[in-house]
Amino acid sequence: MGSCVSAEFLLRFAREPDAARGVPFVRFMELALYDPAVGYYTRPRHRIGQSPGTDYYTAESSGAVFGELVLAACSGLLRPQAARDFFFVEIGAEPGGGMVQGLRHPFAASEVRLLGEPLALPAQCVVFSNELFDAQPCHRLVRRGAAWRELGVALAGDRLRVVELPELSPEIAAIGDRLPVSTSEGYLLDLPLRASRLLETLVAPTWRGLFVAFDYGKTWRELCESTPGGTARAYYRHTLSNDLLARPGEQDLTCHICWDWLQATLSRHGFASPRVESQESFFTHHATGAMEAIITAEASRFSARKQSLLQLLHPGQMGQKFQVLWALRR
Repeated sequence: MGSCVSAEFLLRFAREPDAARGVPFVRFMELALYDPAVGYYTRPRHRIGQSPGTDYYTAESSGAVFGELVLAACSGLLRPQAARDFFFVEIGAEPGGGMVQGLRHPFAASEVRLLGEPLALPAQCVVFSNELFDAQPCHRLVRRGAAWRELGVALAGDRLRVVELPELSPEIAAIGDRLPVSTSEGYLLDLPLRASRLLETLVAPTWRGLFVAFDYGKTWRELCESTPGGTARAYYRHTLSNDLLARPGEQDLTCHICWDWLQATLSRHGFASPRVESQESFFTHHATGAMEAIITAEASRFSARKQSLLQLLHPGQMGQKFQVLWALRR
């Protein structure tokens, strides 16, 4: 573990106060993804798509079809006649990207907010994200006897290694009474607390409208009972890996989010009945007209647009892999 670490990242990690003894995994992941100099998401490179050097696909890789379905669904959830009074705001798109770019839409305006940019939102808006919350740093815990130990990352010479920290960080200690008590020895629990924190910053301001997040996650019960190896994973050149310490700053790190926590946050801030649906179900229920238009426009042949639609909906592809959390605040 921890092979293929660049000298650039090692120098940056060595500046952490407890680098030799171990820093919490959440801090390592924060550096590996978002450090201004060596972070994966701060480097000027192509990460998404099918071209050489990319690491993973998203629904947006399927082309304009994904955007058309999202816009149709959001407009319908707001009621089409009301959409023109709302701004469409995409959070966390790639620099120079954005799902709505080049597409006609019924909203008052559309804009893209990159991570780190000011998040002041219009009074009436749709807040949309695609695979944003799973890319937030997570804490890692391991079960030892009757207690949970927090995992960290330490520098040993020119290598990184996993260590068990002597005490829980304040964020984990604050939820200690919510951690499961009957988990088996060695059970790994990845806690997406930073995803919940991000959502809090997005919905605490009193804008009204629609929140929509496409992502992948699990319920709290599933995280505690059904994922003994944890959910944190690495992606490099379209290959999934459990070696989270390899190539920091050069590979993507991701973690399943907890739908229960995010739904509770939305409810606490006045959103009515937050729902989680599979991507397939969400589009089938809320973008029927747009789907029918794609199918009938090229009824005589199996076109690239139809292939994209199938990829987005098929249970064996993206239809069940991704879920959609959505809620309205009137």
